[in-house]
Amino acid sequence: MKHIKLLIIVLSCVIVSSCIPHKDTVYLQVKEGAANDTIPNNMTEVQKPYRVQINDILNIRVKAIDQQTVEILNPVGDTSLNADSAERAYFDGFTVDLHGNIRIPTLGHLNVLGFTTEEIEKIIEEKLLEDQFKETANIFVTVKLAGLRYTANGEVARPGSQVLFSERVNIFEAIANVGEILITGNRKEVKIIRQYPQGQKIHSLDLTDVNVMKSPYYYIQPNDIIYVEPLRQKSIGTGETAVSSIATIASILSLLTTGILLFTRLN
Repeated sequence: MKHIKLLIIVLSCVIVSSCIPHKDTVYLQVKEGAANDTIPNNMTEVQKPYRVQINDILNIRVKAIDQQTVEILNPVGDTSLNADSAERAYFDGFTVDLHGNIRIPTLGHLNVLGFTTEEIEKIIEEKLLEDQFKETANIFVTVKLAGLRYTANGEVARPGSQVLFSERVNIFEAIANVGEILITGNRKEVKIIRQYPQGQKIHSLDLTDVNVMKSPYYYIQPNDIIYVEPLRQKSIGTGETAVSSIATIASILSLLTTGILLFTRLN
């Protein structure tokens, strides 16, 4: 009987200790022994201007006093094409090739790799004024990313790719659009796989810490991959909450009791 009691105590300790703590599921906590629980008023968000990478899709529009003179530069689109906004952007936009170039009617190939959209606007405008138009044409060029595409994998409700039509998207907005992190997801080690001219790099974010807002990776970039790894509780297969842990203990105890009774009767 003592052995059974000891086994029950050990099982209870193991299963309860494998529950997911409340603090591991709460976002934006004030950590590091802060004197109060308020978010600092001087919290600043870090965001550097995005520089165009390979495989980005750019939306380019050119306006002038005589709009017909720049009509060839503006994508018309196939009105018979049944496509949503993301697909339309793919067909009408200008894709940055492996050499960092885009091909624009009458202008040919332009290298845009590593430039911001504002810098690309100036490059195109100067090229048009140099080759085809005069100052009096009042050329006006706008360049925007054709949606912010990213992929989320791991412990999220709806893994997959998303396209958001916004210039600023932070990590919380990105995750909210794939259905939130599951209870078994590790919010302290969210990986951002980001593309750079030299290759890809992996960065980590602790979403439970309010200081994540000061991270240079707080805002996602086009072609980012967000990976939420599972907590060890998922691999162990024990209860995620106290209630589910109690249910697990009850099931194990029921099996043990049944086994002991059967063994006793047979002997």
